[in-house]
Amino acid sequence: MSALTHSLTLSLQGLNCGSCVGRATRALETVPGVTEAVVNLATETATFSLAAPDALGPALAALDAAGYPARAETATLQVSEMSCASCVGRVEQKLRSDPTVRDVQVNLATETAVVTFVARAVTPEALARRLTEAGYPATVVQGTSSDAQAVRKSEEAAELKQSVFIASALALPVFVLEMGGHIFPAFHHLVAGSIGLQTSWVIQFLLTTLILIGPGQVFYRKGIPALVRRAPDMNSLVALGTGAAWGYSVIATFVPSILPSDVRAVYFEAAAVIVVLILVGRLLEARAKGRTGAAIRSLLSLQTPTAIVLNDGTPKEVDIAALRAGDTILVRPGARVPVDGVILDGVSSVDESMITGEPLPVPKVAGEEVTGGTLNGTGSLTFRATRVGEATVLAQIVRMVEQAQGAKLPIQGIVDKVTLWFVPGVLLCALVTVLAWLVFGPDPALTLALVAGVSVLIIACPCAMGLATPTSIMVGTGRAAEMGILFRKGDALQRLSDVDIVALDKTGTVTEGRPSLTQIVLAEGAERSEVLSLVASVEARSEHPIAAAIVQAAQAESCALKPVEGFEATIGEGVRADVDGRKVLIGTDRYLARDDIATVALAEKAQVLAAQGKTTVFAAVDGSLAAVLVVADPVKATSRTAIAALRATGLRVAMITGDKQATAEAVAQDVGIDTVISGVLPAGKVAALDQLRGPGQTVAFVGDGINDAPALANADVGIAIGTGTDIAIDAADVVLMSGDLGGVVNAVEVSKRTMRNIRQNLVWAFGYNTALIPIAAGVLYPAFGLLLSPMFAAGAMALSSVSVLTNALRLRALRPVVSARPAPRDGRIQPAASPAE
Repeated sequence: MSALTHSLTLSLQGLNCGSCVGRATRALETVPGVTEAVVNLATETATFSLAAPDALGPALAALDAAGYPARAETATLQVSEMSCASCVGRVEQKLRSDPTVRDVQVNLATETAVVTFVARAVTPEALARRLTEAGYPATVVQGTSSDAQAVRKSEEAAELKQSVFIASALALPVFVLEMGGHIFPAFHHLVAGSIGLQTSWVIQFLLTTLILIGPGQVFYRKGIPALVRRAPDMNSLVALGTGAAWGYSVIATFVPSILPSDVRAVYFEAAAVIVVLILVGRLLEARAKGRTGAAIRSLLSLQTPTAIVLNDGTPKEVDIAALRAGDTILVRPGARVPVDGVILDGVSSVDESMITGEPLPVPKVAGEEVTGGTLNGTGSLTFRATRVGEATVLAQIVRMVEQAQGAKLPIQGIVDKVTLWFVPGVLLCALVTVLAWLVFGPDPALTLALVAGVSVLIIACPCAMGLATPTSIMVGTGRAAEMGILFRKGDALQRLSDVDIVALDKTGTVTEGRPSLTQIVLAEGAERSEVLSLVASVEARSEHPIAAAIVQAAQAESCALKPVEGFEATIGEGVRADVDGRKVLIGTDRYLARDDIATVALAEKAQVLAAQGKTTVFAAVDGSLAAVLVVADPVKATSRTAIAALRATGLRVAMITGDKQATAEAVAQDVGIDTVISGVLPAGKVAALDQLRGPGQTVAFVGDGINDAPALANADVGIAIGTGTDIAIDAADVVLMSGDLGGVVNAVEVSKRTMRNIRQNLVWAFGYNTALIPIAAGVLYPAFGLLLSPMFAAGAMALSSVSVLTNALRLRALRPVVSARPAPRDGRIQPAASPAE
C-alpha cells in the first residue's frame, strides 16, 4: 500500500455540475489524511494526496456517501494452488483487505477470482502479485478463461496420473510388507524369518520417504508454508498427518529406545497409502472439474477459425480475427456462419439449435439475420458482417455463462463463514483428540493417540465443502446455456427456484408480437384464393400493418398479386382500387355502406370476433360482400403448453399488458391464464407487479419490449425473451435465446434442480465431516473397540470430493421439460369457408 501514499487520481460517477464538484471536494477534505483535493468536472476526476495509506478507505467511503462513488472495473484472476474451501476464504480475505477492492467472488471449481476494484487506484496485475506473495500464484485472465482452464486441467490430470503411478508402485511393497503380516500371520513369520522385521522396516522407510519427497512433496511444499503463515489449508492437514505417521515410524525404526517397548510400531504404510489415495482423489477431481466446463467449451467450438470474405467478388479465406464489420462473407452449404450479419443474397435453412435450443432449421432469405456459430444448410449464403469479435452473440453468450458460473449464490455465504475457520478447528480437534487418548486412553495410549490424531487430520479436509456449490453452478448454468437459457446474473439461479408467481407480458411474449391474417370468413359463393388475391393486390399499395399481414399471407399461399389502378385510401376507414377490371373495397362496415354494400350477412360473425380482441376487415368485390378478413396477434405455438406446465409445478401465472381488456381476456382464456391486468403503461407494469406480490411472495416477470424494461428490472427475477430488444435483455436476470415461453419452464426446472443438487452436496459435505470426525477421533472405541485407520480416513476424504463432483455432473443429463417447437414459418392461415364457421 505504500504506492498509494502519494497523489492519486480517481474517475468519479455522478458529477453533473459545479455544485457536484463542490460537494465531492468537501467530502474529500473532511477525511483525515487527505490533502490537496481537486475535483475536475470536465474530466470527471478527483485528484488528492494521502498522508497515510489507511486514509484511502475513508476517502472512498466519503465519496460513496456524498453520491459520487469512484468508478469501478472488474477483472478475472486465475488463482492456482487453492485446494479447499479454506483457501477460498483466505484468497477473499487477502483481496478484500485492500480498500480499493469493492467486491470479490472466488470460485474453487473454476480456480478464479472475479474482482471489482476502484479504477485507476490499483491494477489487476498488482492484485495478482499480492495473491502470489500470499502463497496463491495468480495471473490476470485475458478474454475467456474456459479454454485455458481446460488445458490446465488436462495437464494437471496428466501430471497426477504419473504421480499416482509412481506413488502406487512404491506404496504397494510397503503395504504388503506391513499389512500382509497383520492379515496373514504366516506371511509375518516368513518376513521375520527371512529378511527380519528391522530390515522390513528400513525398506518401508526408504520407499515411503521416496513417496513423500517425490509424488507427495506437493503437500509439504504448500502445506508447511501455509502453516507458517498461520493460514492452514488441506495440504497442511495432509502434511501434518503423514508427517506424524512417518516421524513416529522413523523413531521406532532407528531410535526405538525413545519409545516404550509396547508402542514400538511403524506406520509407514499409512503415510504411503494416504498419499496414494489423496492423489487418486485429486486425479478424479481434476478430471471431473474438466468436465464441468464442457458447456462453455462446446460453445467456443462453434466459432470457426476462418471465414471466406468476398473482395470484389473474389473469395478469400481469412482468419476470423481479421474480420471487420461491413465485410461481405460467403457461407457455403454445410459450413458454420463465422460472425453475426444480415443476408445479402441466397436462400437456405440454418440450424440455430446450438444457440437458441430450437430443434428445427430456420429458413433464411435476403434481409434476415444470421448468428455466428450456427450451421448453414444446403443453400449458399452471402451476408454482410454486423458484429464481429467480442461483439457477436456467441461471444456474449460465453461471457454471460462464465459470469453466471463464477457467481456466488447467497447460500454460499453460509459455507464461507463455516469453512474459513474449519481447518484451524480441525487442528484443534486433532490436538484435543491426541491429548484425550494420552490422558484417558488404554495402553498403548501413544499409538492409539497417533492413529486417532492422524485420522482426524486426514478425514476432515474441507474439499467437498468448497466444491459443493460452484461445481453445481458450473454444470447447471452450462447445461442451461445448451438449452438456450442464459443466467446473466448468478444469484438469479437461486432466486428463480423460490419464485411463486410468473407474470407474462402479452405482445411478443405470449403472442408472436406481429399482426397476422389468422382467418377468412367467406360470403356465400365467394372463392377463397380469388378473394385473397384481389384483396392482397390492393393492400400491397398500403403501408398499414394490417395490409402487410394480408399481403404476407397471400404470398405464403402463392396467390398472385395483380396490377392495380385507381388506388384510393381513406384514413381510418378503408381502401379501394380496380384490380384486373374488378372493383375491390376493403374496410369497415361504414366504409362499404357508402357504396350501398350490405354487410349484414357477416356482421354477427364479425362482432363475435371483434369481442375476442381481433381486428375484422370487410372486403367487397364488384359491389357485393365477399369476406371478412380477421387479423390478430397469434399466440405462440408453445405458449399454451408452457403455461400449463408452469401451473402444473404449482406456480401462479398472470398476464400484464397494455392492450384493452377484451383482447387480453381473450388471449388469457385461450392459453389458460386466470389473472389478467390490462391497459397498463410501462410504469403501470411495475405497480402491477407490486399488486401481484403477496406477503413473502416473489414474482418473476417475462417480457421482450422496451416498455418491459422497468418491469424486468423491478421483478424479483426478470426473464427476457432473447428475440426482443437489447434494452429488455440488459434489464433482465435471465435471457431465453429461443424467444419461446417453453424456456421459462425449462429455466425454472434448471434452477430448482441445480439448487436441489447444491443442497444435496452441502448435506453430504457437512454431514460427512459431522459424522466421521467423531468416529476418526475414536468415539466408537470404548463401546466396540473400533478405531478408524488413517488409510481408510484418506480414502473416505477422497471419496467425499469425488462424490460431490459426480453428483454435480448429473446435472449434465438435464432435459428440457418443454421442447421448443416453433410454429411453421410458411404463413399458412386458418381457412373459413362460410359464416357458419
